[in-house]
Amino acid sequence: MEFDGQLALVTGSTAGIGRETARLLAAGGATVIVTGRDEARGARTVASIEADGGRAKFLAADMADLASVRALAEAVGEVDVLVNNAGIFPFAATVDQDEEGFQRLFDVNVRAPFFLTAALLPGMAARGRGSVVNVSTSATSFAVPGAAAYSATKAALESLTRTWAVEFRGTGVRVNAIAPGATVTEGTQALAPDAVDETGRKSPLGRTASAREIAEAVVFLASPRAAYVHGELLQADGGRTIG
Repeated sequence: MEFDGQLALVTGSTAGIGRETARLLAAGGATVIVTGRDEARGARTVASIEADGGRAKFLAADMADLASVRALAEAVGEVDVLVNNAGIFPFAATVDQDEEGFQRLFDVNVRAPFFLTAALLPGMAARGRGSVVNVSTSATSFAVPGAAAYSATKAALESLTRTWAVEFRGTGVRVNAIAPGATVTEGTQALAPDAVDETGRKSPLGRTASAREIAEAVVFLASPRAAYVHGELLQADGGRTIG
């Protein structure tokens, strides 16, 4: 299997795209570190992976707390695959955006992956191998009213992807990003199911994605099948950004 002997860390992996990514990586032979704030959901995710014959363990982490992010990096140690998936997406019109919510968006969506990557990539580089996949959004490519702050955090993550790809050139470490379109997850259904469905219908494919479909693309970028893909942004949005 393509991830045999590898350790993978997937942030925000107790639900949605993160959970499906963790399951696929484990099915590919990786030992997966499942992270999130909810220990019960983490235990269920680990149990589902183990039931399928995979290997996983849960480490609690709060991406809004920098000390927790650094503790996670220290606890994990050396990893071969890092998927920066954890993110929050409370929407608000620009004039209604409060400072606390704005700060939390940047703490979780930008600061956490920045310092987690900064802690883990040097080890990858020293070993001459590794893959990082950052989970962005197609909302950075077209205007979504009410998503100004959220889209800005993800645009920052895409910029970091390109910068890291250059900073770690020649080390054997690959860094890429994926921009999912309208995807059915627990989070999106709780927030705005009608808006998600409508966005999916506007895509050339005419539908929303499942979390598993996005996870398949994430795992492709992390895998040896994408060995010559570096510094790229993969639009996984059913063609929404082109039509």
